[in-house]
Amino acid sequence: METVSVKLLSLDDTNKLFDFEVENRLYFEAIGLSRSEAYYDYVSFEEIVKDLVKEQDLGVHFMYLITNEQDEVVGRINLTDIIKGPLNKAELGYRIGEKHQGKGYATSAAKVIISKAKMVHNLHRIEAGTSPQNIGSQIVLIKNGFQFVGKYTQYIMTKEGWTDSLLFEKIID
Repeated sequence: METVSVKLLSLDDTNKLFDFEVENRLYFEAIGLSRSEAYYDYVSFEEIVKDLVKEQDLGVHFMYLITNEQDEVVGRINLTDIIKGPLNKAELGYRIGEKHQGKGYATSAAKVIISKAKMVHNLHRIEAGTSPQNIGSQIVLIKNGFQFVGKYTQYIMTKEGWTDSLLFEKIID
């Protein structure tokens, strides 16, 4: 497997991220990770990235790009819905481009993000959800020490209808 790098999203990444999202649009839609039409309009996308970077500055979430040795964006990994105070937690999400599936990028990037969640963002716990059919994502979580904690029934609306979500957690301090 190639070396993986994880970099906090900045405005300078807009073009590379847009190219990644457009290239993988059909793949992500096929596996139930679709986006709105506006997401694929470059002007709208620029505004989305600007808003995300502003929200990072506020500590609402942290959006990272996963790149390979050639500095190609192979995926994204995010800490979202951050709650400080007594819960001190975030939700973990990630997506890897179609041609980069099965190469260990998500597993390696999750390891890096867990470290950043503790050392940089001072979090106590990370939660993650995945569809019951997404065995690859479940393996990524388990390899990184996440524990299965339960299931939400009919949790996420997809084009096929309501789907369940399996819940995982990791205590990181």
